[in-house]
Amino acid sequence: MRKYLVHYSQAHDSFRLPELTSIAELHGFGHTMKVTLPDDLPDGSRGSSTLEDSKPRTPRPFVIVELESEDQARVLAQRCILIKAVYELWAHAPSYSLLHERNQTPESRALWEPFKSTPFRMHVTAIHHAFPEGRVRQVIQSFAYMDYEHISLDNPGVVLFACEEYELRIGMRNKSEGDGEFMQVYFGRLVTEGTARQLITKFDVKKRAYYGNTSMEAEMSLLMANQAQAGPGKLIYDPFAGTGSMLYTSAFFGALVFGSDIDGRQMRGKVVSASDTSSLGIIRSASQYGVAHRILDCATFDITFNPWRRGGIFDAIVTDPPYGVRAGAKRIGSSIVGKPLSDVPRVVDNGIAAHTKSTYVPPMRPYEMSDLTLDLIEFARYMLKPGGRLVFFLPTVTEDYSELDVPECGGMKVVGNSIQDFGKWARRLITIERTMADNLEAQAPKFEDRAWRKREERAGREPTESNIHSDGKEEEHVPAHRDFREKYFQGFKKEESDVS
Repeated sequence: MRKYLVHYSQAHDSFRLPELTSIAELHGFGHTMKVTLPDDLPDGSRGSSTLEDSKPRTPRPFVIVELESEDQARVLAQRCILIKAVYELWAHAPSYSLLHERNQTPESRALWEPFKSTPFRMHVTAIHHAFPEGRVRQVIQSFAYMDYEHISLDNPGVVLFACEEYELRIGMRNKSEGDGEFMQVYFGRLVTEGTARQLITKFDVKKRAYYGNTSMEAEMSLLMANQAQAGPGKLIYDPFAGTGSMLYTSAFFGALVFGSDIDGRQMRGKVVSASDTSSLGIIRSASQYGVAHRILDCATFDITFNPWRRGGIFDAIVTDPPYGVRAGAKRIGSSIVGKPLSDVPRVVDNGIAAHTKSTYVPPMRPYEMSDLTLDLIEFARYMLKPGGRLVFFLPTVTEDYSELDVPECGGMKVVGNSIQDFGKWARRLITIERTMADNLEAQAPKFEDRAWRKREERAGREPTESNIHSDGKEEEHVPAHRDFREKYFQGFKKEESDVS
């Protein structure tokens, strides 16, 4: 096992580890990979903090990954969206004196001596700091004991890397203030730069042939595809396809994809020609990315009245449910909650059944977010293959969120929970893996209106000791995404009134 230094972009720090482990597992080395933070104790001895148990004041751009081969490091850099570069780590320390001492141990010498006769270039940089004039040369000269022979700035065979990591300091100061007071200095060899970040530009929504006001931004849709472990031979489904953002990225990584939505107009877009299916909105953009042949189909239906007749079909379900900031979730049903739909078709002009007309839109009512979340998880448990993944965004009111908000479901295990914070509200990318080995116990969900049923139950029962707090109020955990649309817009209107 060799140690590699992974350099991350300064964004979405809570997404890093789930993406890294997802791609490592996809390529078969997740069980051997070890990830730690590059910490040193005050006495210079090495720490062993993991990403889970270490919470620095500000997100750090580096992690150390132990891998079996350089090829594995290249796989991570070529697929992980958040990785800027990967280096073979030869030494790191809280000071240069200790760094040079460690770099001259037999273990480190065995790593860098094979490159002594290779033309080299050395890149010296710092995080959250600017070098004063002249000190870069001093740093380079301090490695003179390595006796590297040939410098080549234009065509080096090896690029050496030295980087000082400083704490993020806020406020006005001289750009070189605190020079030398770094947390760690790292030294090693560049293995590869991260190439996957270029895909953010490729899938930029503004450059897309077809998009809408709810289209997922490129970086997030790519992260979702990675969380879903999209790849050749995988079958992936988006039950809230909209304008297809998750379909394109999953298909780009080699998966076959299927999309559905309660509103087919979003998937179709403006049809240029009724006889030309390539003019459909999603197909236009898929053709732009060269993945139209991987779009199996897109169909219009409500997942609460879905056509699936068996489970265990999909390798992943990747979706962004409409949670109400720009478009609220809907389901087929009467606007009067609890009232069943009529079995008698509604007849319109000339005795024609309304549902046979191309312009027909079925009666719909709001789909409460907490109901949708639990339904989606139960639906995924039924539709996924063993080991398959459900990846979806969960909106939440920041100050009200708790870990209990992600519903527990037998046979399903949460393996990722990353936050994209917008202040008073946030959305969390939840990744849940199906651990159930077969479909004997997985039943198709009933898609009950739980919120309505609970209100009816409360109205018709007497309080008992088991459901009453000491203050006389009924005990029930209310997730932060319950009635999210109302909470969000109430807060937004209150902010507007406060400003005015």
